[in-house]
Order: sequence, then structure tokens, then C-alpha cells
Amino acid sequence: MNNFLFVAAENDALENCKAGGMGDVVRDVPRQISERGDKVHVVVPAYSRLHHGGLPRTTLNFSLRGMAYTAELYEVKPKKEFPNIFHYVLHHPEIEAGDIAHIYHNDPEEPFYTDAIKYIIFCTAVAEAIKQGAFGDVDIVHLHDWHSSLLLFLREYHTEYTNLKDIRIVYSIHNLAIQGIRPFDGNYSSVKNWFPSVPLDYQKLMDYRYQDCINLMAVGIRFADAVHTVSPSYKEDVLLPSSPPEFIGGEGLEKDLQKADQEGRLFGILNGCNYKNINKEKKGNIYRNTVKALFRWLQEESKKYKADFLAHTGEKIMAYVDENPKFIASSVARLTEQKFYFFMRSPEAFVEILKRLEKVDGIFMLLGTGAPEYEELFRKLSYEHKNFIFTNGQSEKLIDSIYLESDLYFMPSLFEPCGISQMLAMRNGNPCLVHHTGGLKDTVEHMKTGFAFDGESYDEKISSMIQTLDEALNVFENDKPTWKKIQSAARRKRFTWKKSADEYYKLLYKLD
Repeated sequence: MNNFLFVAAENDALENCKAGGMGDVVRDVPRQISERGDKVHVVVPAYSRLHHGGLPRTTLNFSLRGMAYTAELYEVKPKKEFPNIFHYVLHHPEIEAGDIAHIYHNDPEEPFYTDAIKYIIFCTAVAEAIKQGAFGDVDIVHLHDWHSSLLLFLREYHTEYTNLKDIRIVYSIHNLAIQGIRPFDGNYSSVKNWFPSVPLDYQKLMDYRYQDCINLMAVGIRFADAVHTVSPSYKEDVLLPSSPPEFIGGEGLEKDLQKADQEGRLFGILNGCNYKNINKEKKGNIYRNTVKALFRWLQEESKKYKADFLAHTGEKIMAYVDENPKFIASSVARLTEQKFYFFMRSPEAFVEILKRLEKVDGIFMLLGTGAPEYEELFRKLSYEHKNFIFTNGQSEKLIDSIYLESDLYFMPSLFEPCGISQMLAMRNGNPCLVHHTGGLKDTVEHMKTGFAFDGESYDEKISSMIQTLDEALNVFENDKPTWKKIQSAARRKRFTWKKSADEYYKLLYKLD
């Protein structure tokens, strides 16, 4: 029996421990490992909240900043029990909940300042727990994004943790754009402050652009035994330099990724999708669930500043309760540059989309929260266009209804390492209209399982997006047999975790 340890910032197998797609992966891959009869331990920070009600397993003593530090490892109950999977959280008072999903800190003045401190303490405590045998004899450690890459720094340079050299350590990249860059020295949140006695190889650790800084994403790529991107096409993208906004590639780390590729350490394996628990919502509840969500948000103190807007959305949705629109285009996502750059830079293109939908008696439903400037743009557009329903909040039931009842799911991501939304929409037989990039290339085929737009230049991409919508609406209106064919092809597509896990075992874990 192989013994695995997953180390990450998020784990959706636990309540309230997810901010993005990484949480899904850290929930689902251990279940595949368990099905193969292997054992897996999953550890995340407690964020000063997740250890409540947990079972204290061990106390960890280690040194940081030339001082003695103590952290506690708790075993906690997951949402759903599986054999051979053990879930832990690590508690230390300095590992606090942030303002993003009660996980990450947003430090606009000095990015990663607070998070670097949290994850330095977390990773050192994990290294100590491995050394003490808290997870048994570990064969494979699987790290996720920069938050956990410090374990590779410890393996490479820290005399206390040379035992890590005996363990195969693999590293998954979920979001290459967020790199955890911190100064080497001269700052409370710098490497030298936390590891004053560890000799630093500046050349091997530095960020190419900011040479007085360590790049923790780069540390993961440079020192892991295997590096993994979450789709094959995204692997090809990241080997090339970015030239935004036309193309987002290696984000300054393409040389490291090319080197990993030449050394046979870089693999692109598509994430899977969880095909259990489909459609908890009944069909026909989309407007009811919208109204319910709006009433709930109206009672929340934190949403008082947009109470007028939420009431406006409620009034708007009531128009569709009796007289349903003939076509629903939708999108569910965090409102960020990655997901909606095209709409932010070219709001007139989005208005054009709304006009096209109006001609077929269609509406566009967008659900999400995120960057204030994106929220403001969509609120403004909602006041101006009656067929744009912007539900500016989070509601699981409404999300389920949107995936279930939309006719076309819109995903115009600027870049997409893998993407899960398109898989969730497709499993409901809901064709997607996507930007032909990264994982969207690997999952949506134009005119077969959905629709894809692209272009050499920014302007070409925008005009291709509108043309592709025209093409989709034309099929919907005038060629029902083809539309039904695309729907059932989308529904039949299966991106299973079993298939992904087979490749993990063969390529990343080297166990087959």
C-alpha cells in the first residue's frame, strides 16, 4: 500500500475550505487514490477556525526567526467519509483567516505579505510532522500551488529536513499567475527573517524580474520531482512567453517550465469532473431560487451598500416568472480579469451580445462576486439593459439551477488552466461558448460539443466572440436537430477523475 500526503491551502472535502478549483482537486484526487487501495493524508491550514471540534493528533515544535515555534495538528471530520483518507488541519495563531473565502489575505500595498507568513509557518510545521512520522512513512508528497512549495525549499536547504530527500515530491500548478513573490531580506515577511540560519542560493531561488526576491511558484517548478499543469493545452501555453491580452502563457516562468519539460518533469493532465451529486435542484426553479437568494442577501449587513441594486434585480426577475424567456445564456464565475477581461475592456461587445439575445427573446444571467470595478461595471449594465440579470452574490442552489436550466453557458476566459464550469455545464447537456485557450481547448469542440472563438489579435477575438454567438443562436433558432445533437454530445462527454488518476500514477507518481 502506497502512502500519500497532499499539502494545499484549500480542501473542499472539508466545510468552508474552498476558494477556487484547487479545493475541488484536493477533494477528488484522494478519493481516486483511496479507490485503488492506497492511503492518503490531506493537510491544510486551520485558518484559526477549522480545528474547532477536531481531534488533537500531535504538537509540533520547530524553529523559525531563530525562535521556538509550536503548532498543533488536528484530525478533522470531512463532509463525506472514505476509507483510507485522513484529513488534518494545522493550527497556529499566526495562520489566520483572510478576507478571500476566509482563506487568503488580500494585501494591496504589499502582495503576499500576510499569506507568505502563514504558509511559511504551515509548511515548516508540515515538514516537522513528516519528520515525526505523524502521517506514517510517506512515499509521495503532492503539493499544490505556491502556498505549499516551501516544502521543496526546506528539502533543498534546511539541515533539519534532509529526510524529505527520500520522498518523491510532485507539484501541481493551478494558477500560474499568482506566484508568491517575497523579498529575500529586509522585511518581516522575507525569507531571511524566517530562516536566518539557512544559507540561500540566490541564483536558484530568485525571481528573474525582481532579483532581490524569491519566487515561490518558481521554487515549486525548479525543485519538484514532477511538475503538473491541469490540462495538456495549458502545458503548451505556459512554455511560451505571455503577450497580454492576446496571449497568456508562462507569466515570466516559461524558462523554468521549458527546463522542466526538457528534463522530462513537466506533464499536462486534464482535471476530472465529479459526476456524482448531479442536479440537486429540480428544473423550473431558476427564477424562484434567484428571488430567494436576493431576499437572503438583502438581509445581510455586508451587502447593505448594494441593497438598491439587489431590489432592482428582484423586480427584473419577476418579469420572467410568468413569461419565461425563450433562451438563457449564463455565466457563473468570480468577477476577475481572468474570467471577464473581454467584457471589461470592451463593454460595447457585451452590449452587442445582449442585443443579439434580445432578438431571440433571450436573457443573459451572470452570477458572481469579485473585483469591485467588475462588480460596478456589471451593475451599471444591469440598470441599462433589461435582459441582463446580474445576481451579485453567491448561492449554491441558484448556481445548480443556472447549470441545469441555461441554454448556452458563456466562458470567455482570457486564459484557463483547466476550468471546471464548462464541465459542470456540459454534464447537464448545456453547450458552452468558450475562448479557445488552455483547458477549454481540451474540453469544448466547436460545433460538436459547443462553440469556440479565437483570433490572432484582440480585435479579432472580440469580433469572433460575437460571430460565434450568432452562429450558436442561428443553430438554436433554425437547426433544432443540430442543436439537439450538440446538447447530447456535450452531455455524453466524460472527463473522469479515474482517467486523470491513471495518468497521475503513471507520470507524476511513477507507481505504474
